Amino acid sequence: MFYSAFELGRIALAPWRAAANLTRTSIRAPWNPFAETLAGRTAAAAADLFESVTRRYGKPEWDLTETEVNGHAVPVSCETVWSRPWCRLLRFRRQPEAMNIARRGKAMLDPKVLFVAPMSGHFATLLRDTVSAFLPDHDVYVTDWSDARMVPVVDGRFDLNDYIDYVQAMIRAIGPGAHVVAVCQPGPPVLAAISLMAEDGDPARPASMTFMGSPIDPRKSPTTPNKLAEEKPLDWFQNNVIHTVPGPYPGAMRRVYPGYLQLAGFMNMNWDSHVDAHWRFFNHLVEGDGDSAEKHRAFYDEYLAVMDMSEEFYIQTIRDVFQEHLLPRGLLTHRGRKVNPAAIIDVALLTVEGERDDISGIGQTQAAHTLCTGLPKAMREDWVQPGVGHYGVFSGSRFRAEIAPRMKAFMRKRARKTPADAIAAE
Repeated sequence: MFYSAFELGRIALAPWRAAANLTRTSIRAPWNPFAETLAGRTAAAAADLFESVTRRYGKPEWDLTETEVNGHAVPVSCETVWSRPWCRLLRFRRQPEAMNIARRGKAMLDPKVLFVAPMSGHFATLLRDTVSAFLPDHDVYVTDWSDARMVPVVDGRFDLNDYIDYVQAMIRAIGPGAHVVAVCQPGPPVLAAISLMAEDGDPARPASMTFMGSPIDPRKSPTTPNKLAEEKPLDWFQNNVIHTVPGPYPGAMRRVYPGYLQLAGFMNMNWDSHVDAHWRFFNHLVEGDGDSAEKHRAFYDEYLAVMDMSEEFYIQTIRDVFQEHLLPRGLLTHRGRKVNPAAIIDVALLTVEGERDDISGIGQTQAAHTLCTGLPKAMREDWVQPGVGHYGVFSGSRFRAEIAPRMKAFMRKRARKTPADAIAAE
């Protein structure tokens, strides 16, 4: 009922949003002498602000149509190369002819990199900046997880075990020697997936794995979200944050953790800063500062676009990752089989954390090094980026200038080596 009430409220606001759109359009019309007055700009800005905070934001577009290689523009197309009901594997394919021109005919085999996007409320497009930074010199793949409210009930349930299966299947679809990057939430299931592949001697296991701001061990430097997950009993989450998708969504009758609740949690963590940002947005509109207003829109068009998670995936993640800490305690199992990160002996490891991360605290990602005891020291690297928070770990100017080059260098030199080779290099 709560989800239905939320949808009814959104629908009830539709006429008011339409009125706000009409107001700002008519006020800003070139023939309106009222448009450039202070009162006119203020009224239009108020209508603009109202519309932006009451809109339901849809899934954003990637808008990555080209990249630059050696000063040459190279067209990029986004292709689906693997698909199941709960995820699509996207490849950002650079036009071969343009790449040949950009590299003056020099043949180069760029490393394949798979970015495993978080399934934690936002769409995979949150990694747009991450993908853009790697496009010039990498063959880039990204997991595009499905919004649970858009997956029909007949397509079945989706839990943490399914997530691990999907990650393994996508790594195999890309092929041996790829580099896997888990951004935030996927850290534990990606480490589990690679651990199982390593133990099986799977020829498609990756050459390296990178974890960025991931809750490998949430007991380290616990943050506000970590404490909330531990303080509340599991049945509190089941009874208070799980709701039924209403019609006419394709996933009607599916039980989910709605994206709008996750967004509300994120917003409440930094409520004052969000209020200040919208007040600045209003003032920019009044002042006619279009560039600043557009930057605000670009950020919030992405930030306010949220997706639902299936009940079983959300509840299992809360229990296994944030309450019982099964992976760092050596107790995590996948379909009855124990997950053993010590089995990883030839997949290089890089961990990246943000000094000011208020979602995955310092040490939570570094815990992967403690678990991967089979890896020689020469195959492991760690980096704590000064001055950035959670989102700065995978986006923004410091990511592009400092973190991405470090990751690229790590991947370039981490062609698979045997444990004996790595030990000899120490």
